[in-house]
Amino acid sequence: MPAEVSALVDAVRRGLTEAGDPERARSTQAYLKTTEPCLGVRLPDVRRIVRAAAEAHPPGSAIEVGAAGQLLWRGAEHREERHAAIALTGLPAARGALELLPLYREMITTGAWWDLVDGVQPRIRDLLLAHPHTLRPVLQGWAHDPDRWLRRSAVIAQLGAKERTDTALLAEVVEANAADPEFFVRKAIGWALREHAKTDPASVRRFLAEHELSPLSRREAAKHLT
Repeated sequence: MPAEVSALVDAVRRGLTEAGDPERARSTQAYLKTTEPCLGVRLPDVRRIVRAAAEAHPPGSAIEVGAAGQLLWRGAEHREERHAAIALTGLPAARGALELLPLYREMITTGAWWDLVDGVQPRIRDLLLAHPHTLRPVLQGWAHDPDRWLRRSAVIAQLGAKERTDTALLAEVVEANAADPEFFVRKAIGWALREHAKTDPASVRRFLAEHELSPLSRREAAKHLT
């Protein structure tokens, strides 16, 4: 492990510990319904701490960012260390770096809860926009994976893509999961369609008219449609 990577991780951990709030930690743990201990650091502060640590110990490449993120993720003793690992992968040196896809998949499948899975979502979107021919089949596979969090990730992958949304891919991953009984997948379908409706409401209306969806998915998708 390069010394600079270790120094970066140590700086992040130190910053998180110093910013901890025991009272907030208890409420955060209760809100997330997790057994993983929390430090009580708000997500904007986690990101600020990561940026400050990266300025003091700048990673030289996407590989170094991935190494630091993996070290933080696998050695996490508190929830915020996992959020910090995700925040690290958002550094400019790592944006759109295809070599980090295995780490993102690990974060999704081992994080296995909405706050962590949804935190990885922008990274998957950026990869899809940067490498569509590589990521498209990956997301098609995730849409049918036994892991519900990979299925959720496939559905919400394009949040924020706006006009660059691959509408055919969105329709495909939603159709693959339309009958899924999992709450977090049904919610994801509604979320993805609702967000796309902000850019192309007509296509979402057509989709809702032509497809059978769960009441939850349909209600969420149509929330802002008139």
